[in-house]
Amino acid sequence: MRKIIFTLFAATALTFAIGASDTEASTYTVKTGDTLWKIASSNKVSVDQLLTWNKLSSNSIHPNQTIKVAAVSTPAAPPQKTSIPKTPTNSAITYTVKAGDTLSHIARVHSTSVSSIQQLNKLSGSNIQPGQKLTVSGKLQPAAPAVIVKTPVAPVVSKTSTYRVVSGDTLTNIAQRHGTSVSQLMSLNGMKTSSIRIGQVLKVTGESVNKKPVTVSNPVAAPSTSGKVSSLVSLANSFLGTPYKWGGAAPGGFDCSGFIYYVYNQAGISVPRTNTTGLDAISSNVSSPQVGDFVFFKDTYRPGISHMGIFIGNNSFIHAGGDRVQITSLSDSYWSKHFDSYQRLNVMR
Repeated sequence: MRKIIFTLFAATALTFAIGASDTEASTYTVKTGDTLWKIASSNKVSVDQLLTWNKLSSNSIHPNQTIKVAAVSTPAAPPQKTSIPKTPTNSAITYTVKAGDTLSHIARVHSTSVSSIQQLNKLSGSNIQPGQKLTVSGKLQPAAPAVIVKTPVAPVVSKTSTYRVVSGDTLTNIAQRHGTSVSQLMSLNGMKTSSIRIGQVLKVTGESVNKKPVTVSNPVAAPSTSGKVSSLVSLANSFLGTPYKWGGAAPGGFDCSGFIYYVYNQAGISVPRTNTTGLDAISSNVSSPQVGDFVFFKDTYRPGISHMGIFIGNNSFIHAGGDRVQITSLSDSYWSKHFDSYQRLNVMR
């Protein structure tokens, strides 16, 4: 009986001894002369593992220090019946750099690599500074593809119109009035010389430099007609670009006197339907023109008074000339040579 009891006691003691041996084997007490490398070699682990398990910031150790030489496994938790919340796969851990830290040390402590930390933090080198926050773990997200935004380019539309040559025209003054050059006109019309003839229809490209409406503020006119003059200029501007039509006196097409007849009467100023000579006969010369006065030209397509327009200020006049209703400067090289006079309709005096 005593032998059986002794046997049981011995077995129990052996079990405790084995358990104590296993527990003691997971730690090691540093002795004088020990190094981290020597301890790692004796326990068949790596220095990096010892640094990680013991959260050491360097290889320095001291006698009687207790070192973990094996990973301590945590018992698995019992399965839970509750649903497990989904955690983002790219959750990241940050680390604040301390004095003396290096990327190599930070990588070892967090079981990662220097290159991974560099990629996560977009570092081009290994320089770091105290207080700097670094992402030390987390799934690397692929770089978003560069989005190239193509700005739509508005098509260049070449506006081509035509112009009918009148007496006195030259390619030079036609080019000037349409904001182009003689060479461009010749190329556009397949011309080998600059010779042109009355009635010839030419292609012209680009907007006329004289097409922009002129806004007249505080027009200078006789007190009794100032309101009508404002309406007159506004109405005349509204017909810019209307085609020139011989004998035309309606919005579908105007000649120079027909344009005068239509806009004056629409503005409430009575003007007879006559030609430039007839309008010249019922007007009187003025030395200082006012907005709404007539501008007469001579010797264009025939001798004497042969063209007219409406003075709108800013040294400009609006008229049905060339191929359409347009605004032209009185300094124009062609029209300045054929200028005759400023005149005011007698009923406006």
